[in-house]
Amino acid sequence: MTSTMTSPPPVRAASGRRRSVTVAMCACVLVAQSLVAAMNLAIPKIAASGLHPSAAQLLWIVDTYVLVFAGLLIPAGALGDRFGRKGVLLTGLGVFAAGTLLSALANGLPVLLAGRAVSGAGAALLVPATMSVLLHAAPPGRTAGAVAAWSTAAGLGGMAGNAGGALILQYLPWQALFGAYVPLGLALLAWVAAVAPRVPRQTAVLDLPGSALLVLGATALLFGIIEGPGLGWTSAAVTGAFALAVVLFAVFVRHGLRAAHPVLDPRLFRIPRLRAGTVGIALTFFGMFSLFYVNAQFLQYVKGYSPLQTGCAIVPLALGMMAVTRYGMRWAQRAGEARAVGGGLVLIAAGLLLLSTADAGTPYVLYLAFLLVMSVGAGLAMPTLSHAIVASVPARRSGMGSGLQGAARELGAALGIAVVGTVLSVRFAAGTGHGAGTAAAFTDATALGYRIAAGAVLVVGGAVVAGLRTGARSAPAGG
Repeated sequence: MTSTMTSPPPVRAASGRRRSVTVAMCACVLVAQSLVAAMNLAIPKIAASGLHPSAAQLLWIVDTYVLVFAGLLIPAGALGDRFGRKGVLLTGLGVFAAGTLLSALANGLPVLLAGRAVSGAGAALLVPATMSVLLHAAPPGRTAGAVAAWSTAAGLGGMAGNAGGALILQYLPWQALFGAYVPLGLALLAWVAAVAPRVPRQTAVLDLPGSALLVLGATALLFGIIEGPGLGWTSAAVTGAFALAVVLFAVFVRHGLRAAHPVLDPRLFRIPRLRAGTVGIALTFFGMFSLFYVNAQFLQYVKGYSPLQTGCAIVPLALGMMAVTRYGMRWAQRAGEARAVGGGLVLIAAGLLLLSTADAGTPYVLYLAFLLVMSVGAGLAMPTLSHAIVASVPARRSGMGSGLQGAARELGAALGIAVVGTVLSVRFAAGTGHGAGTAAAFTDATALGYRIAAGAVLVVGGAVVAGLRTGARSAPAGG
């Protein structure tokens, strides 16, 4: 008698494979994003370690990963088009794991910075590739669900980084945080190799000069901000860095206007809605990462929290953000993009100002309320700003639009860390120099950093809202 149960039904097997691909791609982007948040928790341990980093060097340890990640996102997308998304994704996971291993084994600051840069390059390679593989694997009619799952995973990355990083740092040295990412990266590499389909290659031209100009310009700008307090704001090195940043960005724009296939076409920024959306995304992450950089240190230095308590204390922020994001676009459709984004940015600034009033005696419940004000603001602003970019980019340049969003997010985060970290180091040094207690001086420095970040969000946010209103008036009917 012949058995009729020879293999699973083809439809069920295909559905199971698609789910496996979706989970694998979401896990990859979650791990890459989580390292950004987890790093902030390690700052106190690294500061007290044998590396003896200065305040500026601490900022470079955090920002190097984000800067390389941001600068290579757009060219990494083109690299995947040209050489195959799955191959680039696997390469990215391997590079990411190698970078975290180098960071874990670092016995000096240059090696740690090199490891952070290598990890950032790996993250840049893998993140855009995950989206392409996911969309290729999704059946017709289910791409929206796939994108939603990917976006949720990117958002959960911060929460996972805080929770997982807190658990590791509670009991182990800072090197263990990086060491934990090595087996994670290798396990994901094996998983992706087994389940991910190969995406057909596309014709793509790599704009290496444009990519180099973008990364070098951002690096020069951050150098001026971070090194200003130590070297002197009027020193030749700092003023030269700012001047070099202006020149490099100007050459980048000129190159983009002349190149046949630029990494980022400056002409896109003639569209008011896209311009406002890009600046708005960067501004939102500027405000949020101003908080993330300072929060972990404030809770440990001033409130006396353990690393585990610190990681858990900020988890409700991510949960609140995800809950509000579900309704942000709906409210924007009713009230208009400009009002939704304006309200969101005002709430982010309000949250920063409220946090600037916190001190050692502030109850956690009140502190949590301040965090939730920020989470509501981010949840309102982010989906609307992302949609403004996607809807403004021509269909043939959708990949560039996706890369532009990612680059704006990471560059905004890098600037937020650099600006508030610089304010923190200057004010804290001044406070302790006048004999104030360490906790009191740190509280005062934190308050000033938050207020400056809030002011930047309000001032630049006004321009973002004006740009969205202009874009809404100039948009064609139905578009």
